[in-house]
Amino acid sequence: MEVKKQIWGVVPFLAMVSLEGCTIALTIMAKTAITYGMTTFVFVVYTNAVASIVLLPYSLIFHYNERTEFQQSLFSFPLFLRVFLLGLIGICVSQNLAFLGLSYSSPIVVCAMGLMLPAISFVLSIILGRTKINWKSPSFITKVVGTMISVIGATSEELYIGPAVRQHPSSSSHLQFKHKLLVFTSTTDRWIMGGLLLAAASLCVSIWNIIQLGVIKQYPQVMKVASFYSLVGTLLSAAVGFFVVNDSSAWTIKSSFDLFLIIATGIFSSLIRNRVQIWCMQMKGPYYVPMFKPFGILFATLFGVTFFGDTFHYGSVMAAFIAGMGYLTVMWGQINEDNGVGEDKDDKNNDHLSSAKLPLLDEESKV
Repeated sequence: MEVKKQIWGVVPFLAMVSLEGCTIALTIMAKTAITYGMTTFVFVVYTNAVASIVLLPYSLIFHYNERTEFQQSLFSFPLFLRVFLLGLIGICVSQNLAFLGLSYSSPIVVCAMGLMLPAISFVLSIILGRTKINWKSPSFITKVVGTMISVIGATSEELYIGPAVRQHPSSSSHLQFKHKLLVFTSTTDRWIMGGLLLAAASLCVSIWNIIQLGVIKQYPQVMKVASFYSLVGTLLSAAVGFFVVNDSSAWTIKSSFDLFLIIATGIFSSLIRNRVQIWCMQMKGPYYVPMFKPFGILFATLFGVTFFGDTFHYGSVMAAFIAGMGYLTVMWGQINEDNGVGEDKDDKNNDHLSSAKLPLLDEESKV
């Protein structure tokens, strides 16, 4: 029994590592589909449409015994407005920015900018007055230092790419063979723009988290909230895509690869990743899941070095690891703050928006 208990204790670790690996794999596949012709706005609409189709019946089954409360509460105007904002900011705006940023950069930049999320949330909490500026607080100083490290890492990711891991001879046969492979990165002429778009997407996710916390406090049926704002986000994204995408043929799925990617991304992001993360949090605590976010850098580096050595750069890896150090530093400060390590009693009672606890559904998991 003791051995079985120890083995079962390793399962959450393996599950979270696998989730991060699958996320990076789907990101590389999305980069490939976008590079070879799929419009980012179309991709966002289709993946969220799949997510909505999956979430809606699942949420009704999950909260079957609370159907009456759902009908009376979720469609009240104040709550409906917040759910509308969740779909607008968390899906329509953030995901379109994120996938457009991915099209201009690479998965390693997505990792680096995604690791800015706790730092951005910390700054927002100060601006909104939810976190007091207290230079006598060790946790506050730790989060400030972590934020500075995160900014340095993100800036380095933008300004210094570094040499490629390895160079291949530019023969025509190689170029023809390479065209059939997955795509990891873009040319560096739009690299900075891609990073800025991804940073803006992280800002949107931070705002989305704040709104979501308020919604869940009023309406704790999380899966129904998720299914509804997913539907709202899909409709809003479709409206944006209708005005932005001028070519009607762009809405046609041209290959089985694109179809598989859309279905896999929608199901993985809306259901699989969400359920596994909630299960791991229930077993290991609220901070267990966020601690695995930097594993994305390891998988992006592993895939980049192994399969994309001629387009994978040392500078990007170094900058991403710096961003990861900043992420963990902010997390460490937040954990100490919540545990009251070196804090005054008044500080422990603050409503902190900088908390890095995992929200209902991690919207960045779709990138």
